[in-house]
Amino acid sequence: MRCLALLGLVVLTACGSTTAFSEPATYAAGSVTVLESPEHGPQLCDVVAESLPPQCTGPDVVGWDWAKVEHESAGGTRWGRYKVTGTWDGSRLTLTEAPGKAVEVKAEEPRFDSPCPAPTGGWRPVDPAKATQAALEKTQQRLQNEEAVGGVWLDQSYLESIPGYDDSKREWSEKYANDPTRLVLNVKFTGDLAGREAWVRESWGGALCVSQARRSEESLRQVQEGLGEDLGQAFLSSSVDVMKEQVLVGVWVADEDVQGRLDDKYGAGVVRLDGVLQPVG
Repeated sequence: MRCLALLGLVVLTACGSTTAFSEPATYAAGSVTVLESPEHGPQLCDVVAESLPPQCTGPDVVGWDWAKVEHESAGGTRWGRYKVTGTWDGSRLTLTEAPGKAVEVKAEEPRFDSPCPAPTGGWRPVDPAKATQAALEKTQQRLQNEEAVGGVWLDQSYLESIPGYDDSKREWSEKYANDPTRLVLNVKFTGDLAGREAWVRESWGGALCVSQARRSEESLRQVQEGLGEDLGQAFLSSSVDVMKEQVLVGVWVADEDVQGRLDDKYGAGVVRLDGVLQPVG
């Protein structure tokens, strides 16, 4: 990732009760691990422990036949990644089609662009003496104690203009990334923005973009912490996206009724359910 969020995404995992689905519907996943161990039969897995054999637990898969799929095995455990399709009853997937080869989809790389228009002449420090790593860290500490902060991130889009830049190579990152004199510090605040830029400028002299937030990051994290009671079903993970001001919740199936209750309680889009299994048709 080219850009580093100062107050980054925090991921939590949790469990809850399972919501019963009145009528099984058909769902599919393009790439998901199926694993069977001496402790349990074939199950879908979201997070797999990288041991040998690997370990994980999840919803049961009904109708699975290892003899009909390529797979790995060790110590009485069998596993592999597959495309699966079946009906979901709220706790297990019953296959309706033969498993297929996993279809890997490259995740879209998140961007941390600045919402502010670039100033005349481009982004540059206004006080080079305070455009340092030490000044950046001091500013970060101040922002962590400010309740009105809606999000903090670094825009390092300047890296895209460096010929041949490769963020997978350590030597390139060490040479070019996180250059305080070239990055843009982004800060979102709730409420009146008057005086906010001057307040940040007390410790930071590099490029700066101050923008409006509808919700504070702290309020989103409070929503995140209370999700176990709100969902009424098991969830796989949760994270706070300060760019979208949203709590993203990973679940096996994004139930419309549950999503509706979350929208009613927190507002449309504040919490978004992201299902591993997607509806077919």
